[in-house]
Amino acid sequence: MIPKPFRAGLLAATVVVVLAGCTAASPRATPATSTPAAPRPTPSLTAPASEVLLPVSPVGDPVVIASGLAAPWSVLRLPGGTLISERDTTLVRELLADGSLREAGSVPDAQPSGEGGLLGLAFLADPEAAGGTGWVYAYFTSESDNRIERMPLLGTPGALTLGSPESVLTGIPRAGNHDGGRIGFGPDGLLYATAGDAGNTGNAQDLDSLGGKILRMTPTGGVPSGAEVNPFGSLVYSYGHRNPQGIAWDSTGTLWASEFGQNTWDELNRIEAGGNYGWPIVEGVGGGADPDFIDPVQQWATSEASPSGIAIVDDTLFMTGLRGARLWRIDLRTVATTAAANDPSTVTVDAWFVNSYGRLRDVVSGPAGTLWFISNNTDGRGDPTADDDRLYQVEVAP
Repeated sequence: MIPKPFRAGLLAATVVVVLAGCTAASPRATPATSTPAAPRPTPSLTAPASEVLLPVSPVGDPVVIASGLAAPWSVLRLPGGTLISERDTTLVRELLADGSLREAGSVPDAQPSGEGGLLGLAFLADPEAAGGTGWVYAYFTSESDNRIERMPLLGTPGALTLGSPESVLTGIPRAGNHDGGRIGFGPDGLLYATAGDAGNTGNAQDLDSLGGKILRMTPTGGVPSGAEVNPFGSLVYSYGHRNPQGIAWDSTGTLWASEFGQNTWDELNRIEAGGNYGWPIVEGVGGGADPDFIDPVQQWATSEASPSGIAIVDDTLFMTGLRGARLWRIDLRTVATTAAANDPSTVTVDAWFVNSYGRLRDVVSGPAGTLWFISNNTDGRGDPTADDDRLYQVEVAP
């Protein structure tokens, strides 16, 4: 189903807390990194004329709605609340209406090390979830692997808690870096997970390894069957990835993923079932050197991006940058409609809040025409200031 365009307007002041002394430059887009695409015929899978999705941009200054987070990794908006994972404390914290935070639970088996720890969160509504309202899924690094567990969500907003965990998937390769970690439920009701190559480049091209992949599974961790079967009859949905850390779906149901490169190019990829994205043979655009590899739709120097979470609002993709310390905006309408026609030079891209808030880890659609993004300056690689890390909110509009 195609979402209705976002409404303009900020969240009610009762849920916005602006820290005294917090300053930010006016949100001014940096010059576009590429030339806008020439007009093309409208793709067949677009909104009806009465629901045309116009590209949106940030409007006004971001405001702080929560602070004092420790290496936050994933922001999970629920039907009646918000949870945030902290990588190194392994805590799941609930955002309250006044901007304060409380502990909703933890993931005891998570073992932080390097870039590993408690990473992505996802939610599945299910009234049969062990007495709760649904399941909170967590991707995390254990002593021996990366794995996914789910916990029933108990209580009511303002007093949410996590019940006893159930295993969903184990055996994803782990390391001090390249652990992937983003999870989310797609329009097909299946769970997707990004898995890094765990520092072993051979994992990415090995279809018998879960490393260097985007995985797709049933809510209980099984291999999909029937009409939803995966391309290789396993959990592997796409492969040839180095360290993908962001996933999101547009209005047509197309899956997009951000990916860390090595020394040269970070990537934004349109994900196809069974697609091979080239790592470690190709980094960035291969230029058709090998027709078996799918080129990214856009690439960035690693100093400008190091991308993590992504979110799509009215078919405008927002991507956080860690090393790049900025929020990238990509107009998906300017991306070619087929992978074979990928040409990054035709994609409209601009950057916001460059070096204003430090390293940015995750971004999600906020309420009432807003976007939420979270800083990640306390992860050992940033330069934290007082009250870091913070959750920010900014209005977006055409």
